[in-house]
Amino acid sequence: MRVRGEIGNFARAGSGHWYFTLKDDRAQVRCAMFRGRNLLAEFMPRDGDEVEVLAQVGLYEPRGEYQLTVEAVRRSGLGRLFERYLQLKERLQAEGLFDAKRPLPAFPRTVGVVTSLQAAALRDVLTTLARRSPQVAVIVYPVPVQGEDAGGRIAGMLATVSRRREVDAVLLVRGGGSIEDLWSFNEESVARAIRACDVPVIVGVGHESDVTIADFAADLRAPTPTAAAEMAAPDRAALLRALDQRMAQLRRVARNRLQQAQQRLDYCQRAVATPRAPLQALAGRVNTLSLRASHALSRHLAGLRRRSQQPAARLQRSAPRVEPRLRRLQQRSAALAGAARHLLDGRQLRLQTLLARLQALDPHAVLARGFALATDAEGRIVTDAARLAAGDLLRLQFARGAASARVLRSAAGPEDAPPVG
Repeated sequence: MRVRGEIGNFARAGSGHWYFTLKDDRAQVRCAMFRGRNLLAEFMPRDGDEVEVLAQVGLYEPRGEYQLTVEAVRRSGLGRLFERYLQLKERLQAEGLFDAKRPLPAFPRTVGVVTSLQAAALRDVLTTLARRSPQVAVIVYPVPVQGEDAGGRIAGMLATVSRRREVDAVLLVRGGGSIEDLWSFNEESVARAIRACDVPVIVGVGHESDVTIADFAADLRAPTPTAAAEMAAPDRAALLRALDQRMAQLRRVARNRLQQAQQRLDYCQRAVATPRAPLQALAGRVNTLSLRASHALSRHLAGLRRRSQQPAARLQRSAPRVEPRLRRLQQRSAALAGAARHLLDGRQLRLQTLLARLQALDPHAVLARGFALATDAEGRIVTDAARLAAGDLLRLQFARGAASARVLRSAAGPEDAPPVG
């Protein structure tokens, strides 16, 4: 039923429910409007407001009092428009027009704004987008948002937005006003144009308490035009902070994986080390010692030459008749140089002999002569057949390649080996 009267003792509870008294000159009745219903109210009632409510009679059992459970509230005197609003809302809702919602793009490049060029809402939207997302381009589609045929022109502009395909999302906004001022957003043509638009539509009309048919048809309802702009584009500063955090996390993950890969490489290098590695290290040390000995002999010979040339030069300057002695000195110097070369040749020959011995000890050289290196399952070199038992698995390393073998019979020595064939 519908009841008209004046609001008194209005209170908004922490739960969001409204409680008030509806009265006239002859009587009064307690009313309750629960949060799920008052969110759809087009205004916030105050004491003294003349209203008309759609309500059901109920009983508040704890006090044994009757009260009205309010389903909808409107200002008194707007009954005809409010009835049209409710009827259209119920019909479109039953049709399923309000059900399908499209997700907003996470990172829009261009946003459209459908509103009047003189609207304060346009300035709020442009200011908010420039502050939050300066990288997002904005296209304004001017259209009257109030007055005769405003609804039809809004619907036509939304069709233009779809046809041009130049934005990723569109904002339909205007400031607050009375139900008559906002009526163009309650027209069926606007609701259907919103659903037919090829891009998601965010509606931010009026204040938080203003609810229109366009709000139900929109993909996302914003309480104000400013909130609509905030919903349309992400905060650039927040995105940059998130990007910095992701980059730091990526660097940590990459560094950890690189360290793990290096560690695995070290383990693999140690695992594939061959018996030749100690010999290679010894050969390298021999080469180093050879080079050091050669350099030391060269420096020693150079010093001897300098010391032998200095007395000869002094004698030649002081006494020209010492020529025979100078020749003898040069001969001795040449003999000394020959002895040094002989000594160096001997050292080099000895080094070559040592290198030949080392090469003869190289396991790979032995393998190249037809022998094989046998290791057990744990990688230990097998030198005694007594350590083996029938069924043991061996790995045989040849000069080129390797093979696996299984022991059929074990013998203590060559004389105990089973016959071949």
